[in-house]
Amino acid sequence: YIMEALEWLGIAPDETVGKNEKFGPYRQSERKQLYKQYVDQLIESGNAYYGFDTSEALESWRKHYESQGETFIYNWQYNHVLDNSLNILPTETKKRIDSGEPYVIRFKTPVNETLHLHDIIRGDIKFETNLLDDKVLFKSDGMPTYHLANIVDDHLMETSHVIRGEEWLPSLPLHVLLYKAFGWKAPEFAHLPLILKPVGNGKLSKRDGDKLGFPVFPLDWTDPISGEKSSGYREKGFFAEAVINFLALLGWNDGTDQELFSLEELIEKFDLNRVHKAGAKFDPEKNKWFNHQYLIQQNDADLAKTFASYLLEKGIDSSFVGMTKLEKIVSLIKERAHFVSEFWDLSDFFFIAPTSYDEKAAKNWKDETPALMQELISVLENIGDFSSMNIETIVKDWMTKNEIGMGKVMQPFRLSLVGALKGPHLFDIVEIIGKEETIRRIEKAIAEL
Repeated sequence: YIMEALEWLGIAPDETVGKNEKFGPYRQSERKQLYKQYVDQLIESGNAYYGFDTSEALESWRKHYESQGETFIYNWQYNHVLDNSLNILPTETKKRIDSGEPYVIRFKTPVNETLHLHDIIRGDIKFETNLLDDKVLFKSDGMPTYHLANIVDDHLMETSHVIRGEEWLPSLPLHVLLYKAFGWKAPEFAHLPLILKPVGNGKLSKRDGDKLGFPVFPLDWTDPISGEKSSGYREKGFFAEAVINFLALLGWNDGTDQELFSLEELIEKFDLNRVHKAGAKFDPEKNKWFNHQYLIQQNDADLAKTFASYLLEKGIDSSFVGMTKLEKIVSLIKERAHFVSEFWDLSDFFFIAPTSYDEKAAKNWKDETPALMQELISVLENIGDFSSMNIETIVKDWMTKNEIGMGKVMQPFRLSLVGALKGPHLFDIVEIIGKEETIRRIEKAIAEL
C-alpha cells in the first residue's frame, strides 16, 4: 500500500525491495539475526543488560512507588532492586537464559550526563540522562524494538538524515546514546511539526476526515483488522501533484507568497531550515483549491478521456457527442470545477435535454415569450454556419433590428436549453448541441412553459 501510494505521488524510493538493492534485506523480519548480533555487542560493552522482570512484577513495583508518591522509572534509580543481570552473577544470568526463561535486553542509560543535541528544525536541545529510562532494545520474542532496529538499519544503510514527527523527540537522546555506544557517527535529525485538526485542537486523525468528509489517506484504505474503509485522495479525484503541493506547504514555505510548486521546484527550493516549529492546521477546503488549480492546467484532451469514463457510468457513450466536442465541453466547464467528478453536474444539459425548469428562472417566461421563441426558431433555421460566433452575431442583429430587449430573449433561450439560468456562454452551448437539438428544446419549452 505504501509503495503504491509513493508511486502514485511520483516520489517512489530510488532503492527498495526489488529495486536497486544495495543495503537489503529491507524487511526487519529478515534482519533478525543482524539485530541480535548488535544487541550482543552492547551487552559485551556494558551498554545493555538482561531483564527478567515479569509484567506482573513491574506492575507491582509501579503501584508500590506510586503509593509513596513517587514515579517508577526503570533506570539507575531503581534498577538495582529489580530482576536483571545487573544484580546477579554472570553465571546465574547464563543459566537462566539457557533454561529458556523469558528475558528482554535493556539499554543501560549513562548517569549524571547532560546531552547537548541539535535538531535541524528545533535547534539546540538539552536532555538530562538521569530523567531517562532504560528502554527495552530486544523483546522476549527475539525481535528488536524500534529503538534498536532503526539505529542499526540507519547506520548500515548510511542514512544521512532522520526526518520524523515531533512525537519522536523524547526518543532522540536514547538514539544518540545508542550511536555513541556503538561508536558510530549519528545522522542529522529533524523533528517535523504535527499536522493539526482543521477544527479544534490536537493532531489530525482518520476520524476527523470521516467526520468532516475529507480523506486522510493517499489511496483508499481498508483496515485489515476491523475491515473499516477510509477514502483516499486518488479515488476522490485529487491530482497527485496537488496532494504533494499542499502537503509540502504544511509547516513550510520558501519565504515568498508562491503557493503552486511543481515537484521539480520543490526539490530545488525545499529546505528543512524553513520548516516551522509550530503545528500546521490541515485545511480541506484549501486542498480543494489546490486541486482546482491543477485541474485547470490539465490538457483538455486528457480531461475529456477521464470524463468519458464518468459518462459511461451515466449510460452515455462519449461517441454520442464525439471526443472533439467533449474536449470543447471540458474547456467550457473546468474553470468551475474542483474535480472531474463534478463535470457532470456542470454539463449534463449538453447530453440530456432538461426534463424540468427552474421555478425562479421560469418567472422570466412572459406572455410574449412563446411568440419571440418561435421567431428565434425561424432565425436559427436559416443559419448556415452554425458556429458560436456566427450564431451570436445573427441572433443579436435580429434583436437589435427588431428592438427586442436582450433579457426578453436570452434568459428564456437559456432556460429552454439548460432548464435553469446557469452554464457557460449560451452560444457555445448552442453550437455544441447543434441546430436540431436547439430547436427541439425551444419547442419543448414553448409547449411546457
